[in-house]
Formats: sequence, structure tokens, C-alpha cells
Amino acid sequence: MRFNLEHDWQGNISTPRAKVGERAKIRLLIALCAVWLLIGLTGHDPWKPLESTAISTIKDILDHSNFVAPTAASNNQLENPPLYYLSAALSAKALSGLLPLHDGARIASGIWMLLTLVIMGMTGRELWGKGLGRQTSFIFIGSIGLVISAHTISPEVSALTGVATCFYALALAKRRPYRASVLLGLGMSVGFLSTGLLPISVVLLCGLALPICFSNWRSVSFAKVAGIAVLIAGFIILSWILLCYKQAPSAFNTWWTNATSNFQQFHFYFLNLLLWYAWPSLPLALWGLWRQKSNLLYQARYQLCITFFVAAFVCISLLGQNKDIYAMPLLIPLTALAGVSIETLKRGAASALNWFGLILFGFMAFLIWLGWGAMMSGNPAKLKERLIFLSGLTKLNFNILAFVLASAITLIWLFAFLRSQRSNRAAATNWAIGITCVWTLLMTLWLPMINSARSYGDVFNSLKSVLPSDCSCLATDGVGGAQLELLHYYTNIKPYPHFTEASKNCDLYLVQDEKNQRAIVLGSDWREIWRGKRISERKERFRLFHQSH
Repeated sequence: MRFNLEHDWQGNISTPRAKVGERAKIRLLIALCAVWLLIGLTGHDPWKPLESTAISTIKDILDHSNFVAPTAASNNQLENPPLYYLSAALSAKALSGLLPLHDGARIASGIWMLLTLVIMGMTGRELWGKGLGRQTSFIFIGSIGLVISAHTISPEVSALTGVATCFYALALAKRRPYRASVLLGLGMSVGFLSTGLLPISVVLLCGLALPICFSNWRSVSFAKVAGIAVLIAGFIILSWILLCYKQAPSAFNTWWTNATSNFQQFHFYFLNLLLWYAWPSLPLALWGLWRQKSNLLYQARYQLCITFFVAAFVCISLLGQNKDIYAMPLLIPLTALAGVSIETLKRGAASALNWFGLILFGFMAFLIWLGWGAMMSGNPAKLKERLIFLSGLTKLNFNILAFVLASAITLIWLFAFLRSQRSNRAAATNWAIGITCVWTLLMTLWLPMINSARSYGDVFNSLKSVLPSDCSCLATDGVGGAQLELLHYYTNIKPYPHFTEASKNCDLYLVQDEKNQRAIVLGSDWREIWRGKRISERKERFRLFHQSH
């Protein structure tokens, strides 16, 4: 293949730009995104605490056709609007003949993330020009903190799609105002119907701050975009609000009260989190801002990225919980800035990023292979002992498919790094391939161990096997919210806390003990019929009592 190289020998290697065919570049992007998206979506149980609430809510939809205000088993209250849960229930139902319910539901997260990746690529191209959309997508999937959150059964995944759509619509507003207004309205609707006020608060705050702070955004055209978008979003959102209020007024009132009063003291949890969560987009974005410091307040695209990040940070810090998954919207403006900033890196900085990626992901891949080898062979013995302690598994079965896939992705990563050009764009691509390699190794070689440490499938399936066929309901004592939700998923019984009115007539009583076994005083007609714990658990234990009639 012939290359026409155009160097800028003044200190950066944003070029050479290899005149590789567009089809080859697009195929590389599609292949990499496909591997990144698909690996980890199936093959494991719902994990606590990331997926427990969502899977219980999805089961509520499928079992009771509760489409408007579905609830989880832990509190019977509306946690979030139903859009994500409905999409996950639909995918689970459509794939019920092929996949377990939780794997089928997790496919919906993959579809939402696919839309997000496409939108991020379109955003990079709209802001910075042809070719930089791919770079933006590579940097986005290379974000260290994104990969786990993106593969969970969680409404924050579809909320991210809504926020990314709004950001793209704002970038598109000057060139295609009517198209942007429709996308902005749909994005706000998706965000609100996924997780409520937080996503739409980010967009509204950014939309208000832009014309207030910058003259570039004070135009009739932008006012029309904002007005049409608000009308579209208002119609969709109000339709659900009215329907929910009509069908479940109590649940809606409780949810709305919690949503509008759940402001917390501004904190800097997410500022500390971003130091690793947003790598490598954060340092690249900061470099780009420094290099373009004279243009930041005058160019609309930089104004948008900065304002959106500030709005997202403020809203998430005030409305979000101290959980990593809430930081995902912060990656959108950072990645957009990083997509163009990497083009201007100095030669040494680009090489340092490349080598840092090689060392980091190479070391992680080495540890994963070493741990797998220890579990298979018994050596190093200390490492195997530690992995058994953490996972509870004493033996790891050889899986030929997992081994072949892990070997292939490792070789592809090494080949890509050794044969790639030493250029800025290659650094971003190599980073994306590196994190995809490590994620694939974790989800193939180590998946049984991770699943053993995070799953409640074995213990609750064991409990289900001893349940009397004529049991009326199940009361609980000391069982955590995530455990209640997973208990509901595995046993098909929606449990009650022991202090509720509905639990008084239950003939099953489940107790969760921490470390020491508590004394339980029940009547003479109660007897213990089961006890169990997860194989990796060192504190939590369960006992089930049954009342004979």
C-alpha cells in the first residue's frame, strides 16, 4: 500500500496522514466498536449493585405489564421513568428463545451505546471536520471509566444517549437549525424518560448559559432551535407525566417529590473521579484548551464544549449520587475536545501517550493471563490462593472459545501497536485497541471468577429449590435493597420488608445475618428449612424459615 506522507516538522506529528482508503478506516472503526460493544453483554448474571434495581424493574414489566410506572422489589416506588426499562424488556422478550432474561435485557444497553458511539462520531465530524469523527469515537471508547458502565443493565446508559444527542444537536444548530431542533427535543425526551431531571437539567442549563455568556449564540436562529426543541420535548415528556399521574398518582407524586427535593451539597467527588475515569480524554482536552486559549471565548465550538462541561459538572454534583456511572455525561464534551486536541500534540507527548498505553495495557494483560494461568495450573500458588479468596472458585474450567478469543485479541493488539505509525492518530487508535483488549481478556479469561464474586444466582436458585409450592408470600428481615431485587428476579417472588402490613400473613421469613448469627424469636410453628451464602461471601448469610399450617 502506498502512502503519501505530509509532515509538519515543527514539533508535532498530527501528520503524517496516511492516505489509506476511507473504507479501510471505516472497517477498522466498525470492527473495533463491535468488539468493544459485544464483549461483556452476555454470559454472566446480573451483578450487585449495578444491575439489581434495573433487572427487578424489567421483570415487573414482563410479569405484570406495568409499562407506565414499573417498580423494583426493594421499595415498590418509582425509581426512574420507564424508557430504558421498556427497551430492555422488549429486547429480553424478543431474545427469550436465545438468551436468559438478563442477557437479553443487556442487549438493549449495547443498542443504546451503539447509538451513542455513532452520535459521538457525528459530533466530532460536525465540530472539527472530516476524519476527526473517527478519532472522537476512538477516544470515547478508550475512556477507562466508560467500559464497565456501558455494559450494565442501567437507565443511565440510555440517558447518556439522550445527552449525547443534545450535544450533537447544539453543535449542529448553526448549520442545520431545524434538524438540530428535532434532535435536541428528542434527546431531552430520551434523557428525561430514562433517569428524570438530571439529563434535561444539564441541557437546559447549557442552553440558557450559551446565549447569556456568548454573543455567538444570541441569534434568532438559535432561539428557534431552542423553542421548537422545548415544544417537542414538552409534548413527549408531558404525555408520560399525565399518563403516569392518571394510572399511578401515588407513585408519581412520591417520585416527583424525591426528584425535586433531592438536591445535595455541592461536592467534588466527580472532580477527583475524572482524574482516572476520563483518561485519556481529560489530559488531551486540557492540552487543547491551553493551545487554543486565545480562541476559547470567540469560537462557538469551544464555547459549547466548555459550557456543556460546566453545566454537566454542576448538575451532576448537585443531583447525582456518588457513583461512577453518573460521570458518563462528563465524557461527552471532554471527548469532543480531545478529538481535535490530539492532532496538535507535540511529537514527544504523542509518543509518551503511545508508550504509556503499551505499558499500562500490556501490564494489565500480563496480569490477567498470569492469573488465568495460575488458576489453570496452580502456579504461582500465592496468586491462585488470592484469586480463590476473592472469587470463591476453587477450580477454573478450560473454555476453548474464551481461550481462542483472548489469544486472538492479544495478538491483534500487539500487531496493531508494533506495526502502526508513530503518529497522533495512531496513539488514539492504539489506546482504544488496548482497552478493548484488556476488557476482552477480563470478559473471557476471568469472567467465571468475576461472576462468582458479583452474582447471587447460585444462592438464590438454591433458595428457590426449597420453596413450598403453596407459599403465600415472603417476609424479610435485614435483607438489603439489592439483595431483595435479585431475590425477586431469581425466585419470582416479590418479597416484603418484615415491618410492612402486607408481610403479616406471610408464611416464609428470610433473615440476612452479617458476620454473627442473630437470635430469631418466632412461634413454635416456624422452622428453618434452608440456609446459604455466596461462595465468595465472608460476611453475608441467609436463613429461611417456614410456617407450617
